[in-house]
This record gives sequence, C-alpha cells and structure tokens, in this order.
Amino acid sequence: MTGGAGFIGSNFVQLTRRTRPDVRVTVLDKLTYAGSKASLDGVLDEVEFVQGDIADADLVNGVVAGADAVVHFAAESHNDNSLADPRPFLDTNVIGTYTLLEAVRAHGVRYHHISTDEVYGDLELEDPGRFTEATAYNPSSPYSSTKGASDLLVRAWVRSFGVQATISNCSNNYGPRQHVEKFIPRQITNLIDGVRPKLYGQGLNVRDWIHVDDHNSAVWAILDRGRIGATYLIGADGEVNNLDVVRKLLVLFGQEPDAFDQVTDRAGHDLRYAIDSTLLRTELGWEPTYRSFDEGLAATVEWYQANEAWWRPVKQAVEDKYARTQQVLSTGTSTGTSPGPMGADR
Repeated sequence: MTGGAGFIGSNFVQLTRRTRPDVRVTVLDKLTYAGSKASLDGVLDEVEFVQGDIADADLVNGVVAGADAVVHFAAESHNDNSLADPRPFLDTNVIGTYTLLEAVRAHGVRYHHISTDEVYGDLELEDPGRFTEATAYNPSSPYSSTKGASDLLVRAWVRSFGVQATISNCSNNYGPRQHVEKFIPRQITNLIDGVRPKLYGQGLNVRDWIHVDDHNSAVWAILDRGRIGATYLIGADGEVNNLDVVRKLLVLFGQEPDAFDQVTDRAGHDLRYAIDSTLLRTELGWEPTYRSFDEGLAATVEWYQANEAWWRPVKQAVEDKYARTQQVLSTGTSTGTSPGPMGADR
C-alpha cells in the first residue's frame, strides 16, 4: 500500500493488523511532512516499510512485483497547499498514479484507488441532492482536479489495458493520526493549548464526515467483494457544517459554543459535500460503525489528548506557517494563498 505513514493509510495498516493478522503488508511512503513512522507505532515491526516516491518507476515496479494487491492512499491532499503551489499535486497525484498503474499492469496485480468526493465540486447548501457514482466531475482546486485526473487514468487503464481495478471516492475523514494542519485536529490541538479556534467566513460550509476506521473498513469490503471496474462512494451520513463542528468541539472542552474568531474565507471554498453510499451498502453489505458524528468526535478528542507526543513535534511549525501566510495576506500582497486557519480539508 502507498501512503501508509499518512493519516488514512496508517490507520488502514493499524486496522489491518488488528483484524487481519494473516495479511502481509508492505508500506511504500515518501515520508513527506504529512507522513510519519510514528503513525505506525505498535505495528512497524510487523510490516515491510519502503521509503520512496510513487513516481519512481524502478522502485514501484520492484515493490509491486511481490504484491497480490495495491491500495493507493498516497496523495498530496491539502487544498490550501494546492492553491499556494500546485506542482507537487501534479507530480504525486497524476504522475504517481500513472506509475502505479503501469506497474500493476505489468505484473497483473489487483489495484484499488483511493479518491475523494471533492472531484465532484460542491453542492448548493439548499440542494437536497447528494453525490452518486454517476455525478459529473467538477473540481474546484488544483488538489481536487489532480485527484479527478488520477481517477480518469484508472478508468482508462481498466478499459484499455484490462487492469483489475476499483475506485472509491470518500467524504471527509476524521480520527486519530491526522496531521495537525487539517481542520478537526488543528481545532482540537489549539483548544488543548488554550488557543481560540478560528473559522473561515460564516462557517456554513457543509462536509460529510466519516471516521477513518469506517472509511478503511469500506476499503476492505471493496477489496473483498467489489466489482472490477466499479466506483463506490464511501460515506456515513455525517453532514455537519463547519460552524457546528467548532461549537461541538468547544462544548467537549467545556467552553462556550461561540468562543471562536472568524477570519476571511478562502478563495473557491466549496459549499457542501454530501455522499450517497447506497451502492456500497446494498451491493457489498457495508455499514459504518460510528453512526453518530458526536460519538466519533469525542473519541477523536480523547485520542489527541492522550497522544500529545505524536502531534506536539510538528504543531509549532504548522502554526508558524499559518502565521506567515496570514501576515502576507494582511499586507495586501497575497498571491492567492489562504490563511489556512480552519477550512475543512481532509
């Protein structure tokens, strides 16, 4: 699997070692800022770890040759970062995916591609509809456009070359081991440090939240029973707007629900994501474990409170980066980067 030292990937490894001890796992990870071997604590000695770039064809071919299946989690995935510098998103999300597809084609290996609901763009806040497998792609950022491009590569390799592949597009993940630059863990760690949360705009943007363990159990359902060539949308009916997420966290920390600050919204901030996971549930029999967002959020707060040693080493660097970006914005010399205080990116 790729990206196994990142947020969703490391939780996939942890889940797999807990529930499928007979499965041999090889992790290929570049260990960029968002990946850490610390996320594999407790299982690192039970997996084969290979550090490297998924765009390195020779390395990828060597790793894939010994695999029965490839699960591709690795991605540049932060919208704010893609607005500041799109190139790494092209290199990893497009060229990296192409490199993996060529490797699985050469070796006849099963492939599962992890994608995002952000490829569909956004829905109006008043729209009662949800994304389905038939929804047209309409990405709004360099991040989501490169993920959309990678999805289309997978579909083309299935049709043109007979690659044995499936795709899943998931809603916003939360849970343990998520980098502190992201929405929920940054809120939590700031509250632990006594810092008032900051919220983009009015905070009315809606995200469809799913606990990372539920996402990963769905991936296993697709690996076990999914139709080759099919796309499955993964969601847990967890639509909550950003304002309510902040308020729920403040209450969990024993504070007033309005004890936050508002900042200027970022450019192109998608309004609403919503997943219809009917196909996954009816065809593959999958159901989420965390049926309540409040329950999963409380468990996530407890994890960050109990695992300060995991996130503390990178916390200050994240805050320093956002402080520099905010300073650039305040001088009127911004080139389109956002302050990144509290969006709702994965």
